[in-house]
Amino acid sequence: MKISTIMNQLEVLAPISLQESYDNSGLLVGDRNADIDSALLCLDSIEEVIEEAIERKCGLVIAHHPIVFSGIKSLTGKNYIERTLLKAIKNDIAIYAIHTNLDNVKNGVNKKMAEKIGLKNLQILNPKSGNLQKMVFFCPISVSEKIKIALFKAGGGTIGDYDCCSFSVEGKGSFRAGENTNPYVGKKGEIHLEKEHRIELIFPSYLKLQLISALQVNHPCEEVAYDVYNIENKWTEVGSGMLGELVEPIETLEFLDSLKVNLGTDCVRHTNKLKDRVKRIAICGGSGSFLLNAALAKRADVFITGDYKYHQFFDADGKIVIADVGHFESEQHTPELIQEFLHEKIPNFATYLSKVNTNPINYR
Repeated sequence: MKISTIMNQLEVLAPISLQESYDNSGLLVGDRNADIDSALLCLDSIEEVIEEAIERKCGLVIAHHPIVFSGIKSLTGKNYIERTLLKAIKNDIAIYAIHTNLDNVKNGVNKKMAEKIGLKNLQILNPKSGNLQKMVFFCPISVSEKIKIALFKAGGGTIGDYDCCSFSVEGKGSFRAGENTNPYVGKKGEIHLEKEHRIELIFPSYLKLQLISALQVNHPCEEVAYDVYNIENKWTEVGSGMLGELVEPIETLEFLDSLKVNLGTDCVRHTNKLKDRVKRIAICGGSGSFLLNAALAKRADVFITGDYKYHQFFDADGKIVIADVGHFESEQHTPELIQEFLHEKIPNFATYLSKVNTNPINYR
């Protein structure tokens, strides 16, 4: 199977355009047109993981964290990043990273974390804005349904859990066809009035080219009249962190203790207990301290994430319990998420979960 086939599926789950500006998700090493038999899934594509891929004869390593974040001016093996890249290149192993784009989708890292904790009624904690656009187009009434269906299939018209969403209003359009035209309706050289539908629908920005193509292919007119607008609406399916609820309220310290088992961590650093029982939980895999205000605004009882610094714990300010479970620990089930997804989409493609513990932190 070609690497590009795997990439295309992963980018349906987590489009590259949804990664943060500082990130470096995507194919980092290798030829997208190369054929492979299997992939090794991991959190960090360090040198030991590449060695495991060699042993297992995996032509592709899919990692959550990119091994390359900043520019590389030489490749001499002077540090663990360069040694990893050299080993991968020498052994014809591709490396693909699926990082903050997987953090930012509703069915990504935070959903897997929420499943492990046992949260229900999930919603994005801090939805993103600026990632949606609106298409407005005009067409003869007789073809409006056909065009809408084509645009829905191309990914337009989805709002939250609703799809096939659009708005249309009837009006009258006018035009005069020139001598070098072949008008769908009307006659050359004559002003023509046509009953038309003005149709509006929302779509994710990264689907813009697909939507325009679907419109042009299915619209009968030579010159298609359409506009595309940027809109600032919050996109409830995309954003940082996640909010959910426990099935039943649970005693605060009992819940914090349960995180050790459910998230596989040896240590939970947390602020003072505030309530006897908690139910409303905010989470963010990896480093999530920037989401504390969002967790407070959503009235979460507990905010679970990693990488909290000493002084940042004071920001709880007696309003919420901050629980730091560790960066690695909060994301360590991400390879399992990727495996489940690929098994569903490409059941005949072999994937393996790495046996290498890439956590650089030890506890005593």
